[in-house]
Amino acid sequence: MSETAARPLRADAERSVRAILEAAERVLSADPGASMEQIATAAGVARTTIHRRFAHRQALIDALASSAARQLVQAVEDGRPDTAPPQVALHRITANVLEVKGAWAFALELPADPGSEAAALHEHIGRRCITVLERARAEKLIDEAADLHWLRRVYYALLGESLRGNPDDADLDTDALAARIIDTLLRGAGPRG
Repeated sequence: MSETAARPLRADAERSVRAILEAAERVLSADPGASMEQIATAAGVARTTIHRRFAHRQALIDALASSAARQLVQAVEDGRPDTAPPQVALHRITANVLEVKGAWAFALELPADPGSEAAALHEHIGRRCITVLERARAEKLIDEAADLHWLRRVYYALLGESLRGNPDDADLDTDALAARIIDTLLRGAGPRG
């Protein structure tokens, strides 16, 4: 766990860390080999500020992955997976996740080290996804024989394809993309009955 997660930060230090992480996302998205100095410049802080917060580059990358994963968890929870009607929860979660994944694409593509905070958060997200799919199955939105773990993988693939972008989708907002994903997930490409 990073030093920044070990103890609460003052408000100015928290803003500084947030600026560093946002800059790291932008800079590393463009150049995964970018230096700490390049990230510091983009964040508008001294290189020593980064080194004071993150002992080394990997500590910064770990913090970036954890921060993005925490935002993804919040996006899922904001969709009310336990209480909203399943189709509404799926739509809200999908729209929220598209927003977060769009803003933190580099960080969320990083492989999470086993035992890391980011890995634990991604496992939590996977369980929450299964929870919503179970609720959708109970409401007969999903066939009772469907393999929910496979369906989760299909859902993740649909999210990924939507995030890669397509010129035909340029006019679609996150709600329209979410609706397309959920429609495809629940109804596939079969004829409408």
